[in-house]
Amino acid sequence: MLAKVFSASVLGVDGFLVEVEVDLAPSLPSFEVVGLPDAAVREAKERVRAAIKNSAGHFPRGRITVNLAPADLRKEGSGFDLPIALGLLVADEQLSADALAGSVFVGELSLDGSVRPTPGVLPMALTAKQQGFKRIYVPPSNVHEALLVPGLEVMAVPSLAQLCQALRGEGDLPSPETFLPLVKEQREASYELDFCDIRGQKLAKRALEVAAAGNHNVLMIGPPGSGKTLLARQLPSILPSMTQAEALEVTKIYSVSGLLQGREGLVRQRPFCAPHHSISYAGLIGGGRVPKPGQVSLAHHGVLFLDELPEFPRRVLEQLRQPLEDGVVHIARAQASITYPSRFMLVAAMNPCPCGFYNDPNRECTCSEMEIRRYLARLSGPLLDRIDLQINVPRLEYEEMVGQRDGETSAVIRQRVEAARQRQLHRFRGSSITSNAAMNTRALQQHLNLHPEGEKMMQAAFSRLRLSARAYERVLKVARTIADLAESDQIKAPHVAEALSYRAYDREGVG
Repeated sequence: MLAKVFSASVLGVDGFLVEVEVDLAPSLPSFEVVGLPDAAVREAKERVRAAIKNSAGHFPRGRITVNLAPADLRKEGSGFDLPIALGLLVADEQLSADALAGSVFVGELSLDGSVRPTPGVLPMALTAKQQGFKRIYVPPSNVHEALLVPGLEVMAVPSLAQLCQALRGEGDLPSPETFLPLVKEQREASYELDFCDIRGQKLAKRALEVAAAGNHNVLMIGPPGSGKTLLARQLPSILPSMTQAEALEVTKIYSVSGLLQGREGLVRQRPFCAPHHSISYAGLIGGGRVPKPGQVSLAHHGVLFLDELPEFPRRVLEQLRQPLEDGVVHIARAQASITYPSRFMLVAAMNPCPCGFYNDPNRECTCSEMEIRRYLARLSGPLLDRIDLQINVPRLEYEEMVGQRDGETSAVIRQRVEAARQRQLHRFRGSSITSNAAMNTRALQQHLNLHPEGEKMMQAAFSRLRLSARAYERVLKVARTIADLAESDQIKAPHVAEALSYRAYDREGVG
Protein backbone atom coordinates (compact mmCIF):
# COMPACT_ATOMS: atom_id res chain seq x y z
CA MET A 1 0.00 0.00 0.00
CA LEU A 2 1.14 3.54 -0.75
CA ALA A 3 0.94 6.39 1.77
CA LYS A 4 1.81 10.08 1.42
CA VAL A 5 2.74 12.44 4.26
CA PHE A 6 3.85 16.06 3.90
CA SER A 7 6.93 17.43 5.61
CA ALA A 8 9.29 20.33 4.99
CA SER A 9 12.99 21.15 4.84
CA VAL A 10 15.15 24.23 4.35
CA LEU A 11 17.35 25.48 1.53
CA GLY A 12 19.40 28.44 2.69
CA VAL A 13 17.05 30.34 5.00
CA ASP A 14 13.86 29.46 3.10
CA GLY A 15 11.71 26.37 3.53
CA PHE A 16 10.39 24.05 0.85
CA LEU A 17 7.72 21.37 0.96
CA VAL A 18 8.72 17.69 0.90
CA GLU A 19 6.27 14.90 0.03
CA VAL A 20 7.19 11.73 1.89
CA GLU A 21 5.95 8.73 -0.12
CA VAL A 22 6.01 5.35 1.62
CA ASP A 23 5.40 2.14 -0.30
CA LEU A 24 4.91 -1.15 1.57
CA ALA A 25 5.02 -4.27 -0.60
CA PRO A 26 4.87 -7.99 0.34
CA SER A 27 8.41 -9.24 -0.13
CA LEU A 28 11.55 -9.99 1.80
CA PRO A 29 12.08 -7.35 4.53
CA SER A 30 14.08 -4.32 3.38
CA PHE A 31 14.06 -0.59 4.05
CA GLU A 32 15.30 1.92 1.45
CA VAL A 33 15.20 5.73 1.50
CA VAL A 34 15.61 7.55 -1.84
CA GLY A 35 15.32 11.15 -3.00
CA LEU A 36 18.86 12.49 -2.42
CA PRO A 37 18.96 11.87 1.36
CA ASP A 38 22.05 12.73 3.38
CA ALA A 39 23.54 10.46 6.04
CA ALA A 40 21.18 11.71 8.78
CA VAL A 41 18.14 10.96 6.60
CA ARG A 42 19.41 7.51 5.64
CA GLU A 43 19.90 6.69 9.30
CA ALA A 44 16.23 7.55 9.93
CA LYS A 45 15.21 3.98 9.13
CA GLU A 46 16.92 2.68 12.29
CA ARG A 47 15.41 5.38 14.49
CA VAL A 48 11.96 4.88 12.97
CA ARG A 49 12.14 1.11 13.36
CA ALA A 50 13.01 1.33 17.08
CA ALA A 51 10.55 4.16 17.79
CA ILE A 52 7.61 2.24 16.30
CA LYS A 53 8.49 -0.97 18.11
CA ASN A 54 8.97 0.78 21.46
CA SER A 55 5.96 3.08 21.44
CA ALA A 56 3.45 3.00 18.60
CA GLY A 57 2.72 -0.63 17.74
CA HIS A 58 4.31 -3.26 15.56
CA PHE A 59 6.78 -2.52 12.79
CA PRO A 60 5.39 -3.58 9.37
CA ARG A 61 7.09 -6.41 7.54
CA GLY A 62 7.87 -6.37 3.83
CA ARG A 63 9.76 -4.28 1.32
CA ILE A 64 9.65 -0.61 2.43
CA THR A 65 10.54 2.16 -0.01
CA VAL A 66 10.53 5.78 1.09
CA ASN A 67 10.79 8.52 -1.53
CA LEU A 68 11.40 12.16 -0.58
CA ALA A 69 10.05 14.37 -3.35
CA PRO A 70 11.16 16.50 -5.09
CA ALA A 71 13.99 14.07 -5.76
CA ASP A 72 16.34 16.66 -7.32
CA LEU A 73 16.87 18.60 -4.05
CA ARG A 74 19.13 17.20 -1.37
CA LYS A 75 17.35 16.39 1.91
CA GLU A 76 19.31 17.05 5.09
CA GLY A 77 18.69 16.64 8.80
CA SER A 78 16.68 14.36 11.04
CA GLY A 79 13.33 16.16 10.76
CA PHE A 80 11.91 13.51 8.41
CA ASP A 81 11.79 10.81 11.13
CA LEU A 82 8.25 11.65 12.23
CA PRO A 83 6.62 11.80 8.74
CA ILE A 84 8.40 8.57 7.68
CA ALA A 85 7.07 6.77 10.76
CA LEU A 86 3.54 8.06 10.15
CA GLY A 87 3.74 7.04 6.48
CA LEU A 88 4.72 3.52 7.50
CA LEU A 89 1.80 3.25 9.92
CA VAL A 90 -0.64 4.53 7.28
CA ALA A 91 0.75 2.14 4.66
CA ASP A 92 0.28 -0.72 7.17
CA GLU A 93 -3.27 0.51 7.88
CA GLN A 94 -2.51 1.18 11.53
CA LEU A 95 -3.51 4.82 10.93
CA SER A 96 -6.06 6.47 8.64
CA ALA A 97 -4.72 8.64 5.82
CA ASP A 98 -7.59 11.11 6.34
CA ALA A 99 -6.26 12.00 9.80
CA LEU A 100 -3.08 13.35 8.23
CA ALA A 101 -4.73 15.46 5.53
CA GLY A 102 -3.96 19.18 5.45
CA SER A 103 -1.04 18.85 7.87
CA VAL A 104 2.75 19.06 7.80
CA PHE A 105 4.86 16.93 10.16
CA VAL A 106 8.41 17.70 11.32
CA GLY A 107 10.48 16.08 14.06
CA GLU A 108 13.32 13.76 15.02
CA LEU A 109 12.49 10.51 16.80
CA SER A 110 14.44 9.01 19.66
CA LEU A 111 14.52 5.25 20.08
CA ASP A 112 11.75 5.34 22.70
CA GLY A 113 9.45 7.33 20.42
CA SER A 114 9.84 10.77 22.00
CA VAL A 115 10.18 13.69 19.59
CA ARG A 116 13.31 15.79 19.64
CA PRO A 117 13.78 19.34 18.26
CA THR A 118 14.97 20.06 14.75
CA PRO A 119 16.45 23.28 13.30
CA GLY A 120 14.67 25.46 10.75
CA VAL A 121 11.08 25.07 11.99
CA LEU A 122 10.24 28.77 11.44
CA PRO A 123 10.92 28.81 7.65
CA MET A 124 9.20 25.40 7.40
CA ALA A 125 6.10 26.79 9.12
CA LEU A 126 6.12 29.83 6.83
CA THR A 127 6.26 27.52 3.81
CA ALA A 128 3.40 25.37 5.15
CA LYS A 129 1.25 28.49 5.56
CA GLN A 130 2.11 29.75 2.06
CA GLN A 131 1.26 26.35 0.54
CA GLY A 132 -2.19 26.41 2.10
CA PHE A 133 -1.77 23.87 4.92
CA LYS A 134 -3.95 24.33 8.00
CA ARG A 135 -1.70 22.92 10.71
CA ILE A 136 1.82 21.82 11.47
CA TYR A 137 3.00 19.20 13.98
CA VAL A 138 6.34 20.07 15.59
CA PRO A 139 8.48 19.00 18.58
CA PRO A 140 7.61 20.75 21.87
CA SER A 141 10.93 22.63 21.91
CA ASN A 142 10.14 24.18 18.51
CA VAL A 143 6.62 25.35 19.39
CA HIS A 144 7.73 28.94 19.99
CA GLU A 145 9.06 29.16 16.42
CA ALA A 146 5.96 27.78 14.72
CA LEU A 147 3.68 30.06 16.77
CA LEU A 148 5.32 33.07 15.10
CA VAL A 149 3.38 32.26 11.90
CA PRO A 150 -0.16 33.70 12.12
CA GLY A 151 -3.07 31.71 10.78
CA LEU A 152 -1.37 28.32 11.16
CA GLU A 153 -2.52 25.84 13.79
CA VAL A 154 0.46 24.52 15.74
CA MET A 155 0.37 21.09 17.36
CA ALA A 156 3.05 20.02 19.86
CA VAL A 157 4.09 16.35 19.59
CA PRO A 158 5.79 15.03 22.74
CA SER A 159 5.97 11.44 21.44
CA LEU A 160 4.97 9.23 18.55
CA ALA A 161 2.62 7.21 20.78
CA GLN A 162 0.66 10.32 21.89
CA LEU A 163 0.43 11.52 18.28
CA CYS A 164 -0.95 8.18 17.10
CA GLN A 165 -3.54 8.20 19.85
CA ALA A 166 -4.63 11.71 18.89
CA LEU A 167 -4.84 10.82 15.19
CA ARG A 168 -7.00 7.80 16.04
CA GLY A 169 -9.29 9.97 18.17
CA GLU A 170 -8.29 8.21 21.38
CA GLY A 171 -6.85 11.30 23.08
CA ASP A 172 -5.66 14.87 22.64
CA LEU A 173 -2.23 16.36 22.26
CA PRO A 174 -1.21 18.86 24.95
CA SER A 175 -1.76 22.52 24.20
CA PRO A 176 1.32 24.11 22.62
CA GLU A 177 1.16 26.98 25.12
CA THR A 178 2.00 24.55 27.94
CA PHE A 179 5.50 24.15 26.51
CA LEU A 180 6.29 27.85 26.28
CA PRO A 181 7.39 28.15 29.96
CA LEU A 182 10.16 25.66 29.10
CA VAL A 183 11.65 28.40 26.95
CA LYS A 184 13.34 31.32 28.64
CA GLU A 185 11.63 34.61 28.04
CA GLN A 186 13.69 37.05 26.04
CA ARG A 187 14.04 40.12 28.24
CA GLU A 188 15.09 43.65 27.45
CA ALA A 189 18.79 43.74 26.71
CA SER A 190 20.92 44.91 29.64
CA TYR A 191 24.55 46.00 29.34
CA GLU A 192 27.23 46.02 31.99
CA LEU A 193 28.52 49.41 30.90
CA ASP A 194 26.99 52.53 29.42
CA PHE A 195 28.51 54.92 26.90
CA CYS A 196 28.86 57.47 29.71
CA ASP A 197 31.13 54.99 31.55
CA ILE A 198 33.68 55.10 28.72
CA ARG A 199 36.23 57.77 29.59
CA GLY A 200 37.38 60.18 26.91
CA GLN A 201 37.32 59.12 23.23
CA LYS A 202 34.72 61.72 22.27
CA LEU A 203 35.64 61.47 18.59
CA ALA A 204 35.30 57.67 18.61
CA LYS A 205 31.96 57.79 20.43
CA ARG A 206 30.65 60.37 17.95
CA ALA A 207 31.84 58.21 15.04
CA LEU A 208 30.03 55.17 16.48
CA GLU A 209 26.87 57.24 16.85
CA VAL A 210 27.07 58.15 13.16
CA ALA A 211 27.75 54.52 12.25
CA ALA A 212 24.76 53.31 14.29
CA ALA A 213 22.47 55.92 12.75
CA GLY A 214 23.31 54.96 9.16
CA ASN A 215 24.47 51.34 9.58
CA HIS A 216 27.96 52.28 8.38
CA ASN A 217 31.14 50.19 8.65
CA VAL A 218 33.82 51.37 11.09
CA LEU A 219 37.56 50.77 11.49
CA MET A 220 39.20 51.89 14.75
CA ILE A 221 42.99 52.31 14.76
CA GLY A 222 44.89 52.83 17.99
CA PRO A 223 47.48 51.52 20.43
CA PRO A 224 46.74 48.66 22.83
CA GLY A 225 44.55 49.60 25.77
CA SER A 226 43.03 52.71 24.17
CA GLY A 227 39.49 51.30 24.44
CA LYS A 228 38.75 50.02 20.94
CA THR A 229 37.26 46.70 22.05
CA LEU A 230 35.27 48.35 24.84
CA LEU A 231 33.79 50.86 22.42
CA ALA A 232 32.81 48.14 19.97
CA ARG A 233 31.15 45.98 22.63
CA GLN A 234 29.06 48.91 23.85
CA LEU A 235 27.85 49.73 20.33
CA PRO A 236 24.71 47.52 20.62
CA SER A 237 23.49 49.73 23.48
CA ILE A 238 22.89 52.61 21.02
CA LEU A 239 21.63 50.64 18.02
CA PRO A 240 18.01 51.28 16.94
CA SER A 241 15.32 48.67 17.47
CA MET A 242 14.72 46.19 14.66
CA THR A 243 11.63 46.47 12.51
CA GLN A 244 9.21 43.53 12.34
CA ALA A 245 10.59 42.46 8.95
CA GLU A 246 14.19 42.65 10.18
CA ALA A 247 13.38 40.63 13.31
CA LEU A 248 11.72 37.93 11.20
CA GLU A 249 14.74 37.67 8.87
CA VAL A 250 17.16 37.34 11.80
CA THR A 251 14.95 34.78 13.53
CA LYS A 252 14.85 32.64 10.37
CA ILE A 253 18.65 32.61 10.19
CA TYR A 254 18.97 31.59 13.83
CA SER A 255 16.25 28.98 13.35
CA VAL A 256 18.10 27.38 10.43
CA SER A 257 21.32 27.45 12.45
CA GLY A 258 19.65 25.74 15.42
CA LEU A 259 20.38 28.70 17.72
CA LEU A 260 16.82 29.50 18.82
CA GLN A 261 16.81 27.06 21.73
CA GLY A 262 16.28 28.99 24.96
CA ARG A 263 14.52 31.90 23.25
CA GLU A 264 10.88 32.82 22.98
CA GLY A 265 9.36 34.67 20.06
CA LEU A 266 11.21 36.79 17.54
CA VAL A 267 14.84 37.78 18.03
CA ARG A 268 14.38 41.44 18.95
CA GLN A 269 17.93 42.30 19.96
CA ARG A 270 20.32 43.11 17.15
CA PRO A 271 22.99 40.39 16.84
CA PHE A 272 26.57 41.03 17.92
CA CYS A 273 29.11 38.50 16.58
CA ALA A 274 32.80 38.67 17.49
CA PRO A 275 34.68 35.72 15.95
CA HIS A 276 38.31 34.98 16.79
CA HIS A 277 40.92 35.70 14.11
CA SER A 278 41.60 31.96 13.78
CA ILE A 279 38.13 31.41 12.26
CA SER A 280 37.98 29.50 8.99
CA TYR A 281 36.57 30.69 5.69
CA ALA A 282 33.43 28.56 6.11
CA GLY A 283 32.97 29.72 9.69
CA LEU A 284 33.02 33.40 8.71
CA ILE A 285 31.34 33.40 5.30
CA GLY A 286 29.29 30.18 5.53
CA GLY A 287 29.39 26.83 3.80
CA GLY A 288 30.99 23.57 4.82
CA ARG A 289 30.12 20.01 3.83
CA VAL A 290 26.56 20.68 5.00
CA PRO A 291 26.19 24.41 4.17
CA LYS A 292 25.36 26.52 7.21
CA PRO A 293 25.20 30.30 7.69
CA GLY A 294 28.49 31.87 8.72
CA GLN A 295 29.17 34.72 11.12
CA VAL A 296 28.41 37.31 8.44
CA SER A 297 24.86 35.92 8.21
CA LEU A 298 24.43 35.44 11.96
CA ALA A 299 25.30 39.16 12.24
CA HIS A 300 22.55 40.11 9.74
CA HIS A 301 20.97 43.45 10.76
CA GLY A 302 23.51 43.56 13.60
CA VAL A 303 27.23 43.99 14.23
CA LEU A 304 30.18 41.87 13.09
CA PHE A 305 33.17 42.82 15.24
CA LEU A 306 36.62 41.80 13.99
CA ASP A 307 39.23 42.56 16.64
CA GLU A 308 42.89 42.62 15.56
CA LEU A 309 41.78 42.87 11.93
CA PRO A 310 45.21 42.30 10.27
CA GLU A 311 45.58 39.01 12.18
CA PHE A 312 42.76 37.46 10.13
CA PRO A 313 43.97 35.52 7.06
CA ARG A 314 43.92 37.78 4.03
CA ARG A 315 42.01 35.17 2.01
CA VAL A 316 39.24 35.24 4.61
CA LEU A 317 39.14 39.05 4.75
CA GLU A 318 38.92 39.39 0.99
CA GLN A 319 35.78 37.24 1.02
CA LEU A 320 34.07 40.01 3.00
CA ARG A 321 34.05 42.28 -0.04
CA GLN A 322 30.93 40.81 -1.66
CA PRO A 323 28.81 40.64 1.53
CA LEU A 324 29.77 44.23 2.38
CA GLU A 325 28.77 45.39 -1.09
CA ASP A 326 25.70 43.25 -1.85
CA GLY A 327 24.39 42.26 1.57
CA VAL A 328 24.16 38.57 0.58
CA VAL A 329 26.42 35.51 0.43
CA HIS A 330 26.19 33.03 -2.45
CA ILE A 331 27.37 29.47 -1.80
CA ALA A 332 27.45 27.20 -4.86
CA ARG A 333 27.20 23.44 -4.45
CA ALA A 334 26.69 20.63 -6.94
CA GLN A 335 23.05 20.10 -5.92
CA ALA A 336 21.98 23.70 -5.34
CA SER A 337 23.10 27.30 -5.01
CA ILE A 338 22.33 28.76 -1.59
CA THR A 339 21.95 32.44 -0.75
CA TYR A 340 22.23 33.73 2.82
CA PRO A 341 21.46 37.36 3.77
CA SER A 342 24.35 39.27 5.30
CA ARG A 343 23.47 42.95 5.69
CA PHE A 344 25.63 43.67 8.73
CA MET A 345 27.60 46.55 10.20
CA LEU A 346 31.33 45.76 10.16
CA VAL A 347 33.21 47.13 13.17
CA ALA A 348 36.93 46.38 13.11
CA ALA A 349 39.82 47.29 15.38
CA MET A 350 43.56 47.19 14.77
CA ASN A 351 46.89 48.48 16.03
CA PRO A 352 48.86 50.93 13.89
CA CYS A 353 51.82 48.51 13.75
CA PRO A 354 52.80 45.03 15.00
CA CYS A 355 53.99 46.32 18.40
CA GLY A 356 51.09 48.78 18.58
CA PHE A 357 53.00 51.99 19.40
CA TYR A 358 53.64 53.63 16.03
CA ASN A 359 53.44 57.45 16.46
CA ASP A 360 52.72 56.98 20.18
CA PRO A 361 54.06 60.02 22.13
CA ASN A 362 54.81 57.98 25.26
CA ARG A 363 56.10 54.63 23.96
CA GLU A 364 58.78 54.00 21.39
CA CYS A 365 57.83 51.84 18.42
CA THR A 366 60.15 48.86 17.98
CA CYS A 367 58.98 47.97 14.47
CA SER A 368 60.98 48.58 11.35
CA GLU A 369 59.48 50.42 8.42
CA MET A 370 59.32 47.18 6.44
CA GLU A 371 57.47 45.42 9.28
CA ILE A 372 54.93 48.22 9.45
CA ARG A 373 54.37 48.17 5.70
CA ARG A 374 54.01 44.40 5.69
CA TYR A 375 51.56 44.60 8.60
CA LEU A 376 49.36 47.24 6.96
CA ALA A 377 49.55 45.50 3.58
CA ARG A 378 47.39 42.70 4.99
CA LEU A 379 44.44 45.03 4.41
CA SER A 380 43.75 45.56 0.73
CA GLY A 381 42.61 48.83 -0.78
CA PRO A 382 39.29 47.40 -2.02
CA LEU A 383 38.44 46.21 1.52
CA LEU A 384 39.31 49.58 3.07
CA ASP A 385 37.21 51.30 0.40
CA ARG A 386 34.19 49.47 1.80
CA ILE A 387 34.73 50.81 5.32
CA ASP A 388 32.90 54.11 5.67
CA LEU A 389 34.48 55.47 8.85
CA GLN A 390 38.20 55.08 9.60
CA ILE A 391 39.06 56.71 12.93
CA ASN A 392 42.04 57.02 15.22
CA VAL A 393 41.54 56.00 18.86
CA PRO A 394 44.49 57.57 20.75
CA ARG A 395 45.84 56.63 24.16
CA LEU A 396 43.95 58.22 27.07
CA GLU A 397 45.60 60.90 29.18
CA TYR A 398 45.66 60.63 32.97
CA GLU A 399 43.19 63.50 33.39
CA GLU A 400 40.68 61.67 31.18
CA MET A 401 41.03 58.49 33.20
CA VAL A 402 40.44 60.05 36.62
CA GLY A 403 38.10 62.83 35.56
CA GLN A 404 34.39 62.79 36.26
CA ARG A 405 31.99 61.24 33.80
CA ASP A 406 30.72 63.93 31.48
CA GLY A 407 29.57 61.94 28.47
CA GLU A 408 26.01 61.23 27.36
CA THR A 409 24.28 58.01 28.32
CA SER A 410 23.50 55.29 25.80
CA ALA A 411 19.79 56.04 26.16
CA VAL A 412 20.26 59.67 25.09
CA ILE A 413 22.44 58.72 22.13
CA ARG A 414 20.02 55.97 21.12
CA GLN A 415 17.16 58.48 20.94
CA ARG A 416 19.06 60.50 18.34
CA VAL A 417 19.99 57.33 16.46
CA GLU A 418 16.35 56.16 16.45
CA ALA A 419 15.19 59.56 15.16
CA ALA A 420 17.78 59.53 12.36
CA ARG A 421 16.88 55.96 11.38
CA GLN A 422 13.17 56.88 11.28
CA ARG A 423 14.00 59.71 8.86
CA GLN A 424 15.73 57.16 6.64
CA LEU A 425 12.84 54.69 6.79
CA HIS A 426 10.49 57.49 5.78
CA ARG A 427 12.81 58.58 2.97
CA PHE A 428 13.14 55.07 1.54
CA ARG A 429 9.54 53.96 2.08
CA GLY A 430 8.30 51.68 -0.66
CA SER A 431 11.79 50.26 -1.33
CA SER A 432 13.94 47.55 0.21
CA ILE A 433 16.45 50.11 1.53
CA THR A 434 16.34 50.62 5.30
CA SER A 435 19.46 52.72 5.97
CA ASN A 436 21.76 55.22 4.30
CA ALA A 437 24.59 52.69 4.04
CA ALA A 438 22.39 50.44 1.86
CA MET A 439 21.76 53.14 -0.77
CA ASN A 440 22.74 52.25 -4.31
CA THR A 441 24.01 54.83 -6.78
CA ARG A 442 20.55 55.73 -8.07
CA ALA A 443 19.10 56.16 -4.57
CA LEU A 444 22.10 58.26 -3.54
CA GLN A 445 21.62 60.62 -6.48
CA GLN A 446 17.89 60.83 -5.76
CA HIS A 447 18.16 61.59 -2.04
CA LEU A 448 21.51 63.39 -1.82
CA ASN A 449 20.36 67.06 -1.72
CA LEU A 450 23.93 68.40 -1.47
CA HIS A 451 24.44 72.10 -0.70
CA PRO A 452 26.66 73.99 -3.24
CA GLU A 453 29.27 74.70 -0.55
CA GLY A 454 29.32 71.04 0.38
CA GLU A 455 29.75 70.12 -3.27
CA LYS A 456 32.78 72.41 -3.57
CA MET A 457 34.33 70.77 -0.51
CA MET A 458 33.74 67.29 -1.96
CA GLN A 459 35.29 68.32 -5.26
CA ALA A 460 38.44 69.55 -3.51
CA ALA A 461 38.67 66.47 -1.28
CA PHE A 462 38.21 64.09 -4.21
CA SER A 463 41.36 65.41 -5.87
CA ARG A 464 43.45 65.95 -2.73
CA LEU A 465 42.67 62.59 -1.07
CA ARG A 466 42.53 60.71 -4.40
CA LEU A 467 39.27 59.04 -3.45
CA SER A 468 37.99 56.14 -5.49
CA ALA A 469 34.46 56.23 -6.87
CA ARG A 470 33.33 53.86 -4.11
CA ALA A 471 35.01 55.91 -1.35
CA TYR A 472 33.45 59.08 -2.80
CA GLU A 473 29.96 57.60 -2.56
CA ARG A 474 30.59 56.30 0.94
CA VAL A 475 31.68 59.74 2.15
CA LEU A 476 28.43 61.15 0.78
CA LYS A 477 26.41 58.43 2.53
CA VAL A 478 28.09 59.26 5.83
CA ALA A 479 27.44 62.96 5.24
CA ARG A 480 23.78 62.12 4.59
CA THR A 481 23.63 60.34 7.95
CA ILE A 482 25.30 63.25 9.76
CA ALA A 483 22.69 65.56 8.22
CA ASP A 484 19.94 63.22 9.43
CA LEU A 485 21.34 63.36 12.96
CA ALA A 486 21.25 67.14 12.69
CA GLU A 487 17.64 66.94 11.39
CA SER A 488 18.67 68.64 8.17
CA ASP A 489 17.17 67.77 4.80
CA GLN A 490 20.17 69.26 3.01
CA ILE A 491 23.77 68.08 3.30
CA LYS A 492 25.76 71.18 4.20
CA ALA A 493 29.48 71.89 4.27
CA PRO A 494 29.95 71.05 8.00
CA HIS A 495 28.33 67.65 7.39
CA VAL A 496 30.70 66.95 4.52
CA ALA A 497 33.70 68.14 6.56
CA GLU A 498 32.85 65.78 9.42
CA ALA A 499 32.37 62.86 7.01
CA LEU A 500 35.79 63.54 5.45
CA SER A 501 37.39 63.66 8.91
CA TYR A 502 36.45 59.99 9.31
CA ARG A 503 38.82 58.89 6.49
CA ALA A 504 42.02 58.32 8.51
CA TYR A 505 43.65 56.09 5.91
CA ASP A 506 42.97 58.52 3.08
CA ARG A 507 44.06 61.59 5.05
CA GLU A 508 47.29 60.10 6.40
CA GLY A 509 48.15 57.82 3.49
CA VAL A 510 48.42 54.79 5.74
CA GLY A 511 48.78 51.46 3.92
